[in-house]
Amino acid sequence: MICSRIFFAALALAAATALEARPLTPAEGRFMPFSGELPACNQENVLSRIQSRFSQRESTYWKSGLQIQEFLDVRESGFRTAGMDLIPRRFCQSKISMNDGRVRNLKYSIGENQGIIGWSWGVEWCIVGLDHHNAFGPNCSTAGP
Repeated sequence: MICSRIFFAALALAAATALEARPLTPAEGRFMPFSGELPACNQENVLSRIQSRFSQRESTYWKSGLQIQEFLDVRESGFRTAGMDLIPRRFCQSKISMNDGRVRNLKYSIGENQGIIGWSWGVEWCIVGLDHHNAFGPNCSTAGP
């Protein structure tokens, strides 16, 4: 029993050392580099994309009639939090006023080259309480940094 604990401790140490030893090449310095330039959280085309896609999803799949009326308190919650060597991503959050009279929390991220077929920026979003299949975990926990 003690031998197996020592073995697993040594294995964990070796794995941690290997992770620390990997070369960190900033995303802007790659052969096919990223620019690192992303739209701001409150940029109109980002918010309108979320609004239109939410409306389309709710009317097509859920038949709820819910719509986003207004974005309140839009702010950035993280930028490139996974490291400089990964895809540039800006994390944002906002409160949203909806046509049912409720105010809900919205979490979203803007990622470089995450648009359709990798062209331009893309946005992933989750509205707390309206993630019907729990795709982003409880309370949209994986939609943030």
